Amino acid sequence: MKNITKKQKMIFIILAVIIIAGIAVISTIGFNLELKMQETKKIELYIQKDFEISDIKNIVKEVIPDESIMIQKVEVFEDSVSITAKDITDEQKQSIIDKVNEKYGTELKADSTEIINIPNMKIRDLVKPYVTSFAISTVLILVYIAIRYRKLGSIKTMINSLLIIVVGQVVLFSLIAITRIPVGRLTIPMVLIVYVCTLLGITNCLEKKLKLKKEEEKK
Repeated sequence: MKNITKKQKMIFIILAVIIIAGIAVISTIGFNLELKMQETKKIELYIQKDFEISDIKNIVKEVIPDESIMIQKVEVFEDSVSITAKDITDEQKQSIIDKVNEKYGTELKADSTEIINIPNMKIRDLVKPYVTSFAISTVLILVYIAIRYRKLGSIKTMINSLLIIVVGQVVLFSLIAITRIPVGRLTIPMVLIVYVCTLLGITNCLEKKLKLKKEEEKK
């Protein structure tokens, strides 16, 4: 059996620490989710005239200063706005409407503006559309690896490659949890980048081993 170098041991220890820490964070406080994925509340205001998102944002920040908010224009003519926050009370709704009326000369009524409860989005719902394509791609790549590097042992090479791919993703999600990077629109691109980099690392390493194997056979 090939001896493990001190450098490799150190890498294994670091990866193990990251994974254990990640599991601890996920099991206690979970991931840091983007606002779009959290359970939120939303109100929609039909302003019926041109308005600036920045103005609405400033108004909402005055009323809800310590929360993440999301402001979007809605409707075809962009004369309505949706305001999303972690929580919006009736008092805050009234205050926002009063300030919008003052700013734009509108006559919006709090009674006719509903606070809509938006349920949280599960992480599995975020990754579910990509699971099948990732699985098929991985199977095809592993089959290619088994054929391409059969001199190194097809089954062994496939298993090792699969383990490295899985560990790479586990480490990524552990780091996301530990560093509190918000899980959301950038998560899948990050997964894809790590996936591709892992595959490049695997093939680079296997190419070197195959080259050494061929050189040994020539002797």
